[in-house]
Amino acid sequence: MAGCCTFRYGTVAALTRSLRVGEQCVRMFEGYRLPKYVCSIIRATPQRSISALGVLRDQEWPVPPFGTHASSPPLARRPSHPLGIIKTSIYEYLQKADPALKTFDDLYPVVTVKANFDDVLVPADHVSRNPNDTYYVSDATVLRCHTSAHQLELLKRGEPAFLITGDVYRRDSIDSTHYPVFHQMEGLRVLGPEDWGSMEPTQYAETQLKQTLEGLAQHLFGSVEMRWVDAYFPFTEPSFELEILFKGEWLEVLGCGVTQQSIVDDGGFAGRKAWAFGLGLERLAMVLFDIPDIRLFWTEDSRFLSQFKAGSMKTKFKPYSKYPPCFKDVAFWLSDSFTENNLCEVVRAVAGDLVEEVKLIDSFTHPKTGKTSHCYRIAYRSMQRSLTDEEINELQWTVRRDIENQLKVELR
Repeated sequence: MAGCCTFRYGTVAALTRSLRVGEQCVRMFEGYRLPKYVCSIIRATPQRSISALGVLRDQEWPVPPFGTHASSPPLARRPSHPLGIIKTSIYEYLQKADPALKTFDDLYPVVTVKANFDDVLVPADHVSRNPNDTYYVSDATVLRCHTSAHQLELLKRGEPAFLITGDVYRRDSIDSTHYPVFHQMEGLRVLGPEDWGSMEPTQYAETQLKQTLEGLAQHLFGSVEMRWVDAYFPFTEPSFELEILFKGEWLEVLGCGVTQQSIVDDGGFAGRKAWAFGLGLERLAMVLFDIPDIRLFWTEDSRFLSQFKAGSMKTKFKPYSKYPPCFKDVAFWLSDSFTENNLCEVVRAVAGDLVEEVKLIDSFTHPKTGKTSHCYRIAYRSMQRSLTDEEINELQWTVRRDIENQLKVELR
């Protein structure tokens, strides 16, 4: 269930491995523009079920640009990677408490719009359906926005208890905690009259859900103060967020709720109840391992990877370098179609992982023309080396050119 961590994937192998991060944006595919850098994140893998969707037949996805090779397992399937360590710890705890839970780590990331939105009751006018937020492959298919896209699929297979882990994709801002790809875990458990007995079914499902997730939070964080906050997710009712008191502040850990009855019924479990939860692995790993920048999860630098050991949740990341940032500002008059997500897509398409943050630092509306100007500060920083003035100036020139050409704004 994608409650607390939402949505994304990249385009197709027609954008081949020769495409480099930093090349100007994009290929048109059935009317949608998909950045090359997003495509390059997607791991080479056989097409399998994609042919059934009627698109991208007999192709392969390009290799990620961060030194990861096609033969390497995805991050969350590497036992000694921070994401793999957390995933395994959660699996072990939940499967010990409920051996019926099955795990799914390799479900295909390109899904139908119906599976991604309609099947989990996302309203037709919800902002997440907008191409400004979600990567569309075609009118009928998207790059998985959340692991909830597989809920109904698995229920219809007759699976009553499962955990799903996968990489999901979102067009988003650029800073130390946001990235166009992250990893999510989904859990769902179907319950029957044999479980709730004389208790009211929804109340029983809520009680078991909360007990399960409170135990998981204690497993990960130790003895901590917790609280439940009422929330809204279209696919659960009632819905909740679990927060823990961590280092003096309340920290959201996950979203969850009692699954909407129509989803349970459509999945072939009429007359039963279910609960579901969703959490972000990067978010937990950054907190538990003191990892300060989400880009680090994608590095192949041994100075990072060697600090972590399969099965060990006690590691605290020790920074091995802190190269200086370089700041560049860009100001422009907005166009009617401008969005900040589109700006971040353009900047990341040019600079890749060399961009650390894009931040609005000034907004001005002309008193006579009514036109609005924004000024954004772009922070460039490499985690491996010092950047030269020449390469930053070249990147910034390209960013300015692409902002003007692609976003139809007027530079100042």
